[in-house]
Amino acid sequence: MVQGVKIHSKVAPKAQAELFTDGALKFLAALHRTFESTRQSLLVAREDAQRRYDSGVALDFPPETAHIRAEPSWHCAPPAPGLEDRRVEITGPTDRKMVINALNSGAKTFMADFEDSSAPTFSNMVNGQINLRDAIKRQIDFETGGKQYRLSENPAVLIVRPRGWHLDEPRITVDNQPISGSLFDFAMYFYHNAHELVKRGFGPYFYLPKMEHYLEARLWNDVFVFSQSYIGMAHNTIRATVLIETLPAAFQMEEILFELRNHSSGLNCGRWDYIFSFIKKRRADRSAVLPDRKDVTMTVPFMDAYVRLLIQTCHKRKVAAMVGMSAQIPIKNDPKANEIAMAKVRADKLREVTAGHDGTWIAHPLINAIAREVFDNHMLGPNQYYKLRSEVKVAAADLLSTNVPGQVTSEGVRENVETCLAYTAAWVGGNGCIPLNYLMEDAATAEITRVQLWQWVHYGMRIADTGVPISVESIDELIAEVAPGLGKIVGGLKSEDVNIAVEYLKGQIRRPWPSEFLTSDLMGYLAIRDGVEPALQRAAL
Repeated sequence: MVQGVKIHSKVAPKAQAELFTDGALKFLAALHRTFESTRQSLLVAREDAQRRYDSGVALDFPPETAHIRAEPSWHCAPPAPGLEDRRVEITGPTDRKMVINALNSGAKTFMADFEDSSAPTFSNMVNGQINLRDAIKRQIDFETGGKQYRLSENPAVLIVRPRGWHLDEPRITVDNQPISGSLFDFAMYFYHNAHELVKRGFGPYFYLPKMEHYLEARLWNDVFVFSQSYIGMAHNTIRATVLIETLPAAFQMEEILFELRNHSSGLNCGRWDYIFSFIKKRRADRSAVLPDRKDVTMTVPFMDAYVRLLIQTCHKRKVAAMVGMSAQIPIKNDPKANEIAMAKVRADKLREVTAGHDGTWIAHPLINAIAREVFDNHMLGPNQYYKLRSEVKVAAADLLSTNVPGQVTSEGVRENVETCLAYTAAWVGGNGCIPLNYLMEDAATAEITRVQLWQWVHYGMRIADTGVPISVESIDELIAEVAPGLGKIVGGLKSEDVNIAVEYLKGQIRRPWPSEFLTSDLMGYLAIRDGVEPALQRAAL
């Protein structure tokens, strides 16, 4: 055992034995000891920034970095092998079957997700790492229920999304401190696979979530430089795409690219988390109350401004401008409904490619053909970096616009309660990616529903179709009505987990401010179930 490193869970012992070699743990400890204090200071800076927003200070483009935005000569690194053409990217968790199906889907890349579509049980985290290692070595074939799963000859290029900077990994401590979930996910993947990936003609590629400041991107870049030196790899081999999924990050796109420029492969419109952040960061602003979730589309003014600015920024710096999730999944038993849903997918993809995006996300292999056809018809080359969108002029007011047509309806309130409870219960039970109403949902959807319900209660919004104000009591009644039927919506839910979800949502709508992250709030349940003593983990229950 490596000095100062303790593993507090015995789940998945075979995976742990293969993953937690002395070399891997020494690397993890080195990362923690080098970067943890910086991570903590950046998390404190987030809290300070939120207090400023609450006091009425408006978000704006940072004046201290105006010279970076104004300088036209700097560009990011050229596309790394396998990332030149990313027209369709499939995303999903890292269980063995999903990894094989996604890599075989026909999509250009697969974003293997340790973040929002994975509930971070220790079993999910360590077995996921083993699955990716085996996929890279082409040793992932397996059989279950009489069906064989084999990797194709030309699988999608692998990109990994670690957890965000805010999440601890309480099952491992270094010097009696929980380590960063980000650094754990990154370290295990990088240490075990980086050289093998390069040998096979690719490289260690990442998606970086939830950043709120360019200094958080600088921290990632410092981690990359340190890590490449540590294992004797050429600098600038790593590539990272940053998800612009927080409101503050939208004002710092160029700065984020600048910090990662030698390791950058672009930006992505993380649309669902972006809506969540728009509400959360402007929680003290009554004018920022949004209508039903279905009305907050990509064409409303603040979302449209964010998309146009991202495309312009990426192409100015010669990297990919990716776009977020198409969450639709096929509707097998209703051809007419499926046709309507797939028409929406086509329209969505057409809007994206004609706007200038270089690629799109899908959640299901059967959506690949639709997305691929639209992009093939309208993006003849590997990307659209040549579309500079120089006509785009986005001001701070555009990114902050609260002009969102729509209403708060009884149906919208009920759907939010139902979705929040169903997802939360599934997540606590170890499942971070569930189908709901023919959409593949992850934590971002639950976060939107949670903060919308808080926002509507906090500001006493009235339901448009009845005129009744939304209150703690009315949401409590809805929760009591919806909770008993959740098992019909999501299979396999345990009553204990439903009860946790119910009490959590009831607590959230009563808070003076909504919590930062559902996943942080509930991590303690997972840690205790994994065998971690309550005194050793930070997450509040």
